[in-house]
Amino acid sequence: MKTLLIEIIQVLLFLALSPLLLGWIKCLKCLLQNRRPPSIIQPYFNLIKLIRKQTIVPCEASWIFRFTPYLMFSVSILAGIMVPLFAINLPIAYMQIGDVIVLIGLFALARFFLVLAGMDIGTAFGGMGSSREMLISSLAEPSALLVLFTLAMTASSTNLYLIIKHLIESSFVLRPSFVFAFLGLAMITLAETGRIPIDNPATHLELTMTHEAMILEYSGRYLALIEWSAQIKLMVYLVLLSNIFFPWGIATNLTLSSLSIGLLATILKLFGFGLILAITETNLAKLRLFRAPYFLSITFMLCLLAILSHVILEI
Repeated sequence: MKTLLIEIIQVLLFLALSPLLLGWIKCLKCLLQNRRPPSIIQPYFNLIKLIRKQTIVPCEASWIFRFTPYLMFSVSILAGIMVPLFAINLPIAYMQIGDVIVLIGLFALARFFLVLAGMDIGTAFGGMGSSREMLISSLAEPSALLVLFTLAMTASSTNLYLIIKHLIESSFVLRPSFVFAFLGLAMITLAETGRIPIDNPATHLELTMTHEAMILEYSGRYLALIEWSAQIKLMVYLVLLSNIFFPWGIATNLTLSSLSIGLLATILKLFGFGLILAITETNLAKLRLFRAPYFLSITFMLCLLAILSHVILEI
């Protein structure tokens, strides 16, 4: 019963803290750019406002358009179950639910339906954003699999809970494969979550937007679910970066003190990665669309070097 409660708390924290993390990043970006920052809890008000608004559905919309927001939100909840937040010794670790291949597949499923929804109405913006999204994902997803395969080979498991547990129990060693994997996964995070330099989540210019172009026709609770799902996805990727490559502080037993330390350590690491992300986006400009494949090609090479260096140096 206690372990089930902890698993539920982890999922609820993904739902509750993801808007706060986005608000933290936006505040830091405003401060770094000498602008007056909004409230750190502004994303919560935005979600509440969208939920209370009337949902307008185009006449040409099919069931895909209506089904996609709920699917994306469901995938985000499943990702919150599969990715360990502050504790690892839970029964779910031995149920093969936290498989990294399944995680990438779920995100690909959500993207597939979002691309279909963008083209469903038949607008020029939707088709443009959908084609750009598929270009980026076709290059980013293989790189993500290479990173996760590197970690799986290290721990002899594709379960995220068991991978993190293996890294905590093993002695600290600066592995070249992990350096390449960390850099690759960090660049994948920028591409998969639509951040600068791949995409700018704050723009609605037709020549630059990718994710925003696919959701222009959404409103009300549909748009709220999509925005909330994007926030959870950003938090999931930052949790992967922090808990896999910096697993210190994660609770290995289920005592109250250990769980409290694990939760505090995870929040501090997330806020630290939020600061790094804000600094990165402030100092980088968005790439032109035809330059994005070069960025993702570098990402793929880093991920390939990660798995090759593991095979050559560590096996």
